[in-house]
Amino acid sequence: MSQKVYVAGVGMIPFLKPGASGTYIEMGAQATRLALKDAGLDYKLVQQAYVGYVYGDSTSGQSALYEVGLSGIPVVNVNNNCSTGSSALYLARQAVESGAVECALALGFEQMQPGALKNHWDDRPAAMSKSSEVVAKLAADAEGVPMALQMFGGAGREHMQKYGTQMSTFATIRAKASRHASNNPLALFRKIVTTEDVMNDQVVWPGVMTRLMACPPTCGAAAAIICSEAFAKKHGLRTDVVILAQSMTTDTPIAYDPPSMIQLVGRDMAERASREVYEKAGIGPQDIRVAEMHDCFAHNELLTYEALGFCPIGGAERFVLDGDNTYGGQVVTNPSGGLLSKGHPLGATGLAQCYELTHQLRGSAEARQVEGVSHALQHNLGLGGACVVTLYGRG
Repeated sequence: MSQKVYVAGVGMIPFLKPGASGTYIEMGAQATRLALKDAGLDYKLVQQAYVGYVYGDSTSGQSALYEVGLSGIPVVNVNNNCSTGSSALYLARQAVESGAVECALALGFEQMQPGALKNHWDDRPAAMSKSSEVVAKLAADAEGVPMALQMFGGAGREHMQKYGTQMSTFATIRAKASRHASNNPLALFRKIVTTEDVMNDQVVWPGVMTRLMACPPTCGAAAAIICSEAFAKKHGLRTDVVILAQSMTTDTPIAYDPPSMIQLVGRDMAERASREVYEKAGIGPQDIRVAEMHDCFAHNELLTYEALGFCPIGGAERFVLDGDNTYGGQVVTNPSGGLLSKGHPLGATGLAQCYELTHQLRGSAEARQVEGVSHALQHNLGLGGACVVTLYGRG
């Protein structure tokens, strides 16, 4: 039997540049304590924990949680690339919904290094070697550009070539992110930039991308307490935010054949995951007023508008230029500032999105509050691949 699953508490620490944060142990413990405090719950009552991080040794999750308490509960460490945080949330939700436990913790953290992402295991085949073959065919002119930039920049370029999208439209998305982040005290970058500022920034791929269109390496942590209705009532926890539906998808053959950068970076995964979520909840994209999306690059945010059904395929540029992605428009995307401005500590990102949308549904997002929110959508993408889409509603 399945049962309703509630987000009883959330916690998040300010995101910082590498070298400016505490250790992953300190960050993870702090975010957990904040989530427990928000829920009004003793850690001893948590029955399982799912802890996500990408860069770290095995059982790093235990190291962080042992600072909170030695309760003896199962701790499962999760690594699913940039969708790691929401993968931990997926497992916690699944455990509660199935009745395996009544209360679970989902925690994500990342202590990152400066610079572009890189492989740390060079004595074995790369995890994304299949993707590299496609990149070599479609982005041969981007030699020297980091792999992630080649993939997402290449997907943006494909959209430009197919639909006439202008590079300045990606800059407009980045400028929007900065305006939203200016109201988020937990965001890494809170300075407002204009479309012109973004276009005039350092070029990393001529005609495709400037530096400001890419998210920065970031350290941080976030956590959520997930519980059943019976557990919440027994312990006096809040039930104002419920997980209505959730889906995780991985790649199908269309990601690689025929070669397409847009498919390689997860459009099919996002389309299938969002469709499953909408169908389960009995709503559509027109019912969504706020969404936290995986904008690791401005290019991916534009692609995701289409994948989630907010606009037709090929219609994302018009969606942006009409202001339908911000306050006063169709759906407020990334009110937190998103990965572009808030920062992207890989393992924490999915739970930071959960933190933002929980506050949006509670009506406690302060200057970032979106009016009339009854449903909130989360999209978190990991290449290689995994895409998690989560739909929250009022309890």
